[in-house]
Amino acid sequence: MSFTLEIGKQAIPFNLPATDGKNYQLEDFRDSPYLVIFFTCNHCPYVIGSDEVTRETVLKFKDKGVRFVAINSNSKNTYADDDFPHMVKRMEEFNFPWTYLYDESQDIALAYGALRTPHFYVFDSDRKLVYTGRAVDSPRDTSKMTVNDLERTLEELTSGKEISVPVTNPIGCNVKWDGKDRHWMPADACDLVWNQ
Repeated sequence: MSFTLEIGKQAIPFNLPATDGKNYQLEDFRDSPYLVIFFTCNHCPYVIGSDEVTRETVLKFKDKGVRFVAINSNSKNTYADDDFPHMVKRMEEFNFPWTYLYDESQDIALAYGALRTPHFYVFDSDRKLVYTGRAVDSPRDTSKMTVNDLERTLEELTSGKEISVPVTNPIGCNVKWDGKDRHWMPADACDLVWNQ
C-alpha cells in the first residue's frame, strides 16, 4: 500500500484557516471544475525557487476552470518561519494567486501522504486524483527546468485527454513533522530529493 494518496482516490475533506482570515473546506471549491491541492511552506528553497513558475501555471489555467489551493503543514516547532504569521506576511508580500491554508495539526498532510514541499495533487471534476508528484523537474532553479509535469497534466485534463504520466516523484524539502513519532524522514533534510 502506498503512503501517499493513490490515483483514482477521492480528495480528502479538510477545514482549515487561510491567510485571508477565512476558513475553507473542500466543498468551498466545488464550483471549480478542477482542483490542484499542493503542500508547500514559507522557507523551502524548492518552494521559493518555483513559486513564480507555479504562479504562471495558475494564471494560464484559471480560465479553464482550474483552482489552486496551497497547504502549509510544516511544524512551526521544527521551523519557526513556517508559522501562520509568516504565511500571512508572505502572501501580503507576493500576492500569490492561490488560497493558502494552514494545517497546524498536520492531519491533512498525513491523510494525503504529503512527502515534500512542494507536492502537487490534481483532481478532476469528480474530485478523483489524476496526478500526484512534482510540478517541474528543477524546482530549486527553474532556469534549468526541462519538464513541466503539472502543466502537461492540466493541458491533458482540461482537454479531456487521458493523463499520460499520472505519478512522478515530488522534489523538495521533507515535510517538517512535529515530534519523533512522525519522523520517518529527518526534519533537517531540506536538500534531500527523490531519485529521478
